[in-house]
Amino acid sequence: MFSQVGHEEATWKPVSQFPTNIHLDLFRHNIIPDPFIGKNEEEVQWVCEKSWIYKTSFQSPPLLVGQKAVLEFEGLDTYASVFLNGKKMLQTEDMFIPERVDVTNHLRILTENELEIVFDSTFLIGKRLVEADPKHKYGCWNGDLSRLTVRKAQYHYGWDWGPTLVTCGPWRPISLEIYTSRISDLFFSTHVDGSLEWAEVTAKCEVEGKADEVRFEILFQGNKVTSEAGEVADGVASALFRTQKPELWYPAAYGKQPLYELKATLLAGRHICDTKSKRLGLRRAELVQRKLRDASGRTFFFKVNNIPIFCGGSNWIPADSFLPRIDPLRYTAWMKLAVEGNQSMIRVWGGGIFEEQAFYDACDEYGILVWQDFLFACGNYPAHNNFLDLVKREATANVKRLRHHPCIVIWAGNNEDYQYGETENLDYDPHDLNPDNWLKSNFPARYIYEKILVEVTQELVPDTYYHFGSPFGGEDTRDPTVGDIHQWNVWHGAQEKYQNLDRLCGRFVSEFGMEAFPSVKTINSYLLNGTDDLDRYAQSSTIDFHNKALGHERRLATYMTENIPYSQAPLDYYVYCTQLMQAECLETAFRLWKREWKGHHREYCGGALVWQLNDCWPTQSWSIVDYYLRPKLAYYAIKHELADVTINMKRVVEESPSGEKVHKVQIFGTNLSLQDRECNLYVRSWDIITGARRNTCGFEGELKGLIRLPGNQSTESTVDEIGDSETAARTVVAASLIGLYDDGIDSHKCVRSVNWPEPLKYVRFQKPEHFSTKIVDSGEGNVVELGAEVPMKGIALQVNDEKGDNVMFDDNCVDLVPEETLRIGVRGLALGEEERITIRYLKAGIDL
Repeated sequence: MFSQVGHEEATWKPVSQFPTNIHLDLFRHNIIPDPFIGKNEEEVQWVCEKSWIYKTSFQSPPLLVGQKAVLEFEGLDTYASVFLNGKKMLQTEDMFIPERVDVTNHLRILTENELEIVFDSTFLIGKRLVEADPKHKYGCWNGDLSRLTVRKAQYHYGWDWGPTLVTCGPWRPISLEIYTSRISDLFFSTHVDGSLEWAEVTAKCEVEGKADEVRFEILFQGNKVTSEAGEVADGVASALFRTQKPELWYPAAYGKQPLYELKATLLAGRHICDTKSKRLGLRRAELVQRKLRDASGRTFFFKVNNIPIFCGGSNWIPADSFLPRIDPLRYTAWMKLAVEGNQSMIRVWGGGIFEEQAFYDACDEYGILVWQDFLFACGNYPAHNNFLDLVKREATANVKRLRHHPCIVIWAGNNEDYQYGETENLDYDPHDLNPDNWLKSNFPARYIYEKILVEVTQELVPDTYYHFGSPFGGEDTRDPTVGDIHQWNVWHGAQEKYQNLDRLCGRFVSEFGMEAFPSVKTINSYLLNGTDDLDRYAQSSTIDFHNKALGHERRLATYMTENIPYSQAPLDYYVYCTQLMQAECLETAFRLWKREWKGHHREYCGGALVWQLNDCWPTQSWSIVDYYLRPKLAYYAIKHELADVTINMKRVVEESPSGEKVHKVQIFGTNLSLQDRECNLYVRSWDIITGARRNTCGFEGELKGLIRLPGNQSTESTVDEIGDSETAARTVVAASLIGLYDDGIDSHKCVRSVNWPEPLKYVRFQKPEHFSTKIVDSGEGNVVELGAEVPMKGIALQVNDEKGDNVMFDDNCVDLVPEETLRIGVRGLALGEEERITIRYLKAGIDL
């Protein structure tokens, strides 16, 4: 039950679910409108300025002699006072710290116990904390600066992709635990030898209460592999396991993800007091920062089981503004999308939460590496004693909670706090290594990132790399030669053309992005009257309201106008155009930065993580998959570029001795697999306007010859001439690798790339007269066959009927050239259902 504190007309009402938060409960009872619809967000801001109370009653069984009763609160958001039978038992100040309260002497036996939790306004408390600390130089990007004073999910205060919905409530489970003795923590460390031939597991249990020993067992696929007993001494028991030829855990593209189970049984004599188990993955992971052969700075890339990994992936924000709504199946669906999109790493961003176990379990199972931020973002945090104590408790609790997951390969101290400090000229002398001086500066949170979190990670996860922040490295956070960078000079900053992203590379690019509209279905979902809403057009106030990025109108218009022939009506086509532009931008980034993965001691770029994978509400943002798990076209563009083998092209213009401009195309391949590949390279070109084959310069024949692609690196292949400016402007070039999969040039497994003149707005695309779409049975499932007599750009397939969300295409946003049939796998469409498919493609400006 819940109610408002101090409101005369407030009544007790049942909660909507449990765990829960106040907005979910108020919405269920129609006290507030759905904050995701229209501009309702504005109508619910009063909620965060009130205090709320939750209560429940429960019966306790009689306690036996020596038994203890403990209430466990896995997460209370945020300033909560807990009362049991009228007596105050707990006061919390941190959303992320689980709490345990001994209630042995406070329970009523055989009668009802009443538990009440009062949640005070975190928003107002934060305001008061700022006023009480005038010496600190508060400031931040995104949200009210009072967020810096409270240990709460920072994105709740609003971000440039999310609404301001400052929640409160019991957001994680509450339970009553009765025991005599228990395992308070089961943890382990693993060591895999450099030879990969043997591994050690050191298992430990922390024990509360009296017990004699812990029986440790290691199981694999339900079968016991080995067991050891450890005597309990001073509340700790341990055991050492050594195994030969271990089953190793690999990232998704490099092997399997076997997961062992470590089971601990606590014994007092022969009596079993408690059992606990955790999964473990055996892997050897390290971050490599070494000098490069022929470039300044140092590398920044990960090795897993001695394999250098180019980490292509994305950034993760909380998947909902209302966290209790995210169930394990939703986490699994998100990670399945990521791995099917060929992504190998997810960065858990520091303005959100330490995610649920289900998130990391899914990453363990799918083989997705995790970059985990500590929860500080885009601001100058205080560092008074109480705040530092909370931070240490919070960090300790959550590193302990998550340290068993093999997917986590790096912890980082914050998101962009050093960058904020640089922008605001806060004190930072990298040569001053005295922590006491840091506390006296106007950037005191350095003490958190370079002392407290260093000590916590060294103690609890000494074998996992700790990075002071993201971005961090070099002389400053913009140094592309050391550490990681956030590359926002496309969209933010200098607003560079995305065609120049090869000049904006870094040793590891942990953020970059481009905005696009979500699916039209998603837009319809947040308009008050759906498809009949009067604001259902691109520049309406409601649609603008659902884009929180500062200056989004100008920035999106700039990139659209520079690149894409588009129209704002109908809305469906405008949405398509924004998604195509985003796809072109992000595909360009991955293509050009992956090119810098050139092999041993030439790892000039070790990874790229796009901002962002997901959304927390239905919105226009940088996400590549929207709130309802509907992929944008960029999802598929990135999937293309992160495939194990790709062939790519980049156009360049050179000047001849006579002063004429000569257009050429550079052809290069990337092989992210571990096997060297040899195959035939076919290069063909067509006249965009007539659809006729061109036989100019380097394209006199189709077969360029045998190309060798060494494993785990990019390789430069050839440079071919297209011609003068007039010829280049109407020439499209297609490159294909034949023989990788023993398939022909028309196969849906064919590795191919199509290169167009840019900007696309100048291209005179022709409307096809003989465009064909057919669903056929390939023997391995249904495929959609596409064909046309003229080159076509950005073909997008959608199913917009009521069952459309059940249809999934293996590929999308594809380019089509004459003389080929393109095949795309599809799930959810039967033979003969071609009429359900909506096809869009890029049209010439004159045809809009």
